[in-house]
Amino acid sequence: MFAAPRAKSVTAPTAVRLRVNIFRRGNVNMPKERTLVLIKPDAVQRGLIGEVLSRFERKGLTLAAMKLMRLDRELACRHYAAHADKDFFEPLIAFITSGPLVAVALEGENAVALVRKIMGATDPMEAAPGTIRGDFCERMRYNLVHGSDCPLSAAEELRLFFNECDYVVSGH
Repeated sequence: MFAAPRAKSVTAPTAVRLRVNIFRRGNVNMPKERTLVLIKPDAVQRGLIGEVLSRFERKGLTLAAMKLMRLDRELACRHYAAHADKDFFEPLIAFITSGPLVAVALEGENAVALVRKIMGATDPMEAAPGTIRGDFCERMRYNLVHGSDCPLSAAEELRLFFNECDYVVSGH
């Protein structure tokens, strides 16, 4: 009969080093990152909410919070403040406030980078097939989704759309 080898006793400093090494190697103990996704009015109007959400979920991201809402001009301007001096700012604000959108807080390992990869390039002509924009985007101005571009902007954007009480605590 096969007998499993006995576990060796591990001293406290060794146990701490093991935990640190596991954490650094990106194992299951990696902290979850949160990011904001906006499913824009064009995607909502075209009935793509479920398709967009399922692509993120199939890659292992989980929903931490979600709201179906209509942005007012003030929140839209705060969200896109970095683009205030650009020529596309006013058309962007008009578009994003034109109808309902879905604000989603997604959570998972490397969530910001993973969301951006799943969304695809902003320009539909450059977006790869298999990405949300590559498969569904028709025009650059109406590019279906917004995703935070880095963890710092994700934290700032999430605060614009969600309060702490909006988050569902993960059971994992």
